[in-house]
Amino acid sequence: MSRKTPFSVMSCLLLIALLLAACGDKAPPVAPTATSATAAPTATPGAAPPSPAAAAEARAADLLARMTLAEKIGQMTQVENQSIAPADVTAYFIGSVLSGGGGQPQPNTPQAWADMVAAYQTAAGKTRLGIPLIYGIDAVHGMAALKGATIFPHAIGLGAADDPDLVARIARATAEQMVAAGIRWNFAPVVAPAQDIRWGRTYESFSEDPAIVSRLGVAYLRGLQEAEAGPVVLGTPKHFLGDGGTRWGSSATTSMGQRYMLDQGDVAVDEATLRRIHLVPYKAAVDAGALSIMVSFSSYRGEKMHGHRALLTDVLKGELGFRGFLVSDWQAIDQLPGDYHTDVVTAINAGLDMIMVPYDYKTFIAELTKAVEAGEVSQARIDDAVRRILTVKFKLGLFDRPAADPALLPKIADDAKRALAREAVRKTLVLLKNDAALPLRPDLPLILVAGQAADDTGIQAGGWSLSWQGSAGKEIPGTTLLAAAKEAAGQGRVIFNALGRFAQVTEPAPVCIVAVGEKPYAEGVGDRADLRLDEADWALLARVRPKCQKLVVVLFSGRPLVITEELPQIDALVAAWLPGTEAGGITDALFGAAPFTGKLPFTWPRANDQLPRDPSPLFPLGFGLEIR
Repeated sequence: MSRKTPFSVMSCLLLIALLLAACGDKAPPVAPTATSATAAPTATPGAAPPSPAAAAEARAADLLARMTLAEKIGQMTQVENQSIAPADVTAYFIGSVLSGGGGQPQPNTPQAWADMVAAYQTAAGKTRLGIPLIYGIDAVHGMAALKGATIFPHAIGLGAADDPDLVARIARATAEQMVAAGIRWNFAPVVAPAQDIRWGRTYESFSEDPAIVSRLGVAYLRGLQEAEAGPVVLGTPKHFLGDGGTRWGSSATTSMGQRYMLDQGDVAVDEATLRRIHLVPYKAAVDAGALSIMVSFSSYRGEKMHGHRALLTDVLKGELGFRGFLVSDWQAIDQLPGDYHTDVVTAINAGLDMIMVPYDYKTFIAELTKAVEAGEVSQARIDDAVRRILTVKFKLGLFDRPAADPALLPKIADDAKRALAREAVRKTLVLLKNDAALPLRPDLPLILVAGQAADDTGIQAGGWSLSWQGSAGKEIPGTTLLAAAKEAAGQGRVIFNALGRFAQVTEPAPVCIVAVGEKPYAEGVGDRADLRLDEADWALLARVRPKCQKLVVVLFSGRPLVITEELPQIDALVAAWLPGTEAGGITDALFGAAPFTGKLPFTWPRANDQLPRDPSPLFPLGFGLEIR
């Protein structure tokens, strides 16, 4: 059969194509050529090539003009991975899939992650226009949902280090862990300057000081999104706006049988305070090239942020000039007043571009479709949202390199990652008291170690580690404080008892190292009115004290705790925050191999009754002893 087509037939095909184009959303799913949806418009001969940003915007506009309403709304939809099969990604043109806390494949291995994400990406490639999806995850301190990955200190510790270069390197390492699995969207960093340490998300905040939050948030963002070679990862400053400034008791959310007190609550400050404290880090992030921002569950003066057009559209997109896209938090539009259809209309019209559904995506798609057809949401608003999403996907290079990078799989927890994490741990430590106890001599004949936290990687890592809430235990591979102490002690004898029961020790040991603090938690489940040490920790310290000449306490916590009563019996106190998997960084400082340089990123309260801000704190913001 001849490959030539008669002129008359060609003319008919051209006419049909023009008629189909005129039909807009009613065009049937006729697949274009491989390059027609993604190629940038041809440049004028002799003209300077367009900038990467301009090229991405031009490619997005070209692709948007080809899309049906169903394809556009699909791009605005983000679904949780355990709620959607790859076939529905194709059928509904889904723009994003995410892993929530605990959304791992089984087995939880690097290759299984890569295979899972690849299945969704392959399904997206089968759609009419072949638009790649973007897979998202909360990798807030490394790719901590992946068992065996190196876990870095949580943000509160990085705030104590206040080292933008270190933060950028950790973000870059996290991006490598993610890209190995094909994940190109990180729901981090949190850029909320937490103003009340009773908040369960305090450890996700760099500091109460907006200046520290701004510079470290920008460093983290650039570490994710800027690379000399290889794919980059989309960062997500969150949660816009004011989630770190909610009023105690203002939340109406209940989860896991517990009422939240601060998380998802109401911000009642005046506009000047909102701008001076909470808006500053977002301006810095936007100026630094933020391409995605997550909206907060919280409210401002009674109006839910997911419906706050003045702040989302007028301030963020207008005044600050944000050109990326806004994504909702987990099922957050459901908290808007009214029925679900009204929630959808309100959120999209307020400025949300992508909705984390995360379960019932078919209902969301149906309701938004009805809203557009009824004129409740304009086609222009839909086009603006999708243009923003597509532009970001082009800027990330997803159309050109959507797949995982298998060469990075061995680097998820390699020596370089572990060394970086150990460096970070020692730089995050804050020495709060030292009564001639530190540094420890490496030739000590005996060291007693006590406390469950001393031999528990789950406590070291905190929340957002393998699961949403995290959990105590040793399921997470890594180096515990006990293991690190044994290595640092060399030939010295190290005796461990979690409960501090050392009946066999008849004479006081030269040194006892006791690890105390908080069990893992996340978000509003960690909202806590009483920040004193647990009674069990208090009893542990009292039991161990007679057994040692010098008592060194290492505090694992996601925020400052009230330790005023315990302090007199402690010879050295180290705030280790939530250091992750490499506790060797703690013993580096304890034994004098590295200096203590960390400074408090939060004011340390003297008593519970003086919260949220103690006028006469036990230790002020920026405090930290040094041993060099």
